Amino acid sequence: MAVKSAGRGTKSYKPVSMSSKEYQAFAKAREPARSVWTNCLKAFLVGGLICAIGQGVQQFFMSAFDMSAREAGNPTVAIMILLSVILTSLGVYDKIAQWAGAGSAVPVTGFANSMASAAIEHRSEGLVLGVGANMFKLAGSVIVFGVVASFVVGIIYWIFGIGAWHDTSG
Repeated sequence: MAVKSAGRGTKSYKPVSMSSKEYQAFAKAREPARSVWTNCLKAFLVGGLICAIGQGVQQFFMSAFDMSAREAGNPTVAIMILLSVILTSLGVYDKIAQWAGAGSAVPVTGFANSMASAAIEHRSEGLVLGVGANMFKLAGSVIVFGVVASFVVGIIYWIFGIGAWHDTSG
């Protein structure tokens, strides 16, 4: 880092060196204050609101189409993903996320938002190399973890015969 010298008419720069401790103190003094409790409350309210909307959508499918809770799960997830992508494309979800922080990262809607944001950001680079390649950069690790974890749990179920105990008839 360099600063202007206070000399008359000279525009020379002299190096300024700070120790690590001095820099940390400098940065800490300029860091904005954050209220942990306020941030937790915002995250709780927005996350709860997203979950309540999802519950309302599920109740709608259960009452309007006479579905069980299990049957209504898939269309509910699809609607929540669709709402998240629409709000992301309109720029609304990002504003909600900026205000609410982690509360907007509810798994289904947060995941859809991350993929839609990456796709929108890279659309000028083309469908394959822009949208297709960059859409999974952020979400790719989540997908890989889900696949690997499912495989490991499946192997454990198979080894110990746990799956035979579950009734899958619904």
